[in-house]
Amino acid sequence: MRERTNLEWCVGLTSAQADAAIADLRLILLRGLRYALANHGVTEPDLEDFVQDALLKVLCELASFRGEARFTTWAQKVAVRVALTELRRRRWRDISLQDLLAGHEESDFTPALLTDQSPDPGRVAVRGMMMDTIQRIIAEDLTDRQRQAMLAVMQGGMPLQEVAVRMGSNRNALYKLLHDARKRLQKRMLYEGMSSDDLLSMFNES
Repeated sequence: MRERTNLEWCVGLTSAQADAAIADLRLILLRGLRYALANHGVTEPDLEDFVQDALLKVLCELASFRGEARFTTWAQKVAVRVALTELRRRRWRDISLQDLLAGHEESDFTPALLTDQSPDPGRVAVRGMMMDTIQRIIAEDLTDRQRQAMLAVMQGGMPLQEVAVRMGSNRNALYKLLHDARKRLQKRMLYEGMSSDDLLSMFNES
């Protein structure tokens, strides 16, 4: 394997004789992923699959490479993102929305911002009132699909793509559903006099 400049990588991967550059990049990505995922319990066949997907991603995104870092560093970052995305997808593969939300009533929504275990009695009381109000607003103002999506994403922690699949939707449609739900909640919260910056920040776009 010979050293290449950024330009040589870009030209080599897009030329009619790209096989050599692709083979070299594959070895670099495989070595990098083997190190990066050493503690994730992945198998060698897993690594091979990740590298194959990463190579396709790198080739598709080659035009976005701006040369601000070494090409191989950029490509390895792409490969790690691809691998971690697939590992997250596998984590949720056999979990349904029903399984995720089992034991959580729709009125039992508890945003992470409100789970601070502060012992201050005043803060505990305020937090309790905020939670009661939010749960009531969610029950009254959101549609069934909005409630289901918000519980799955914000409380259950399921990735958007996985929730979308289980709801028979797609990521963009689910994002729009959650965006509309947040707007409804913000409007009602302001009407209820809940204008705290910390509270509203729960529903800002991530």
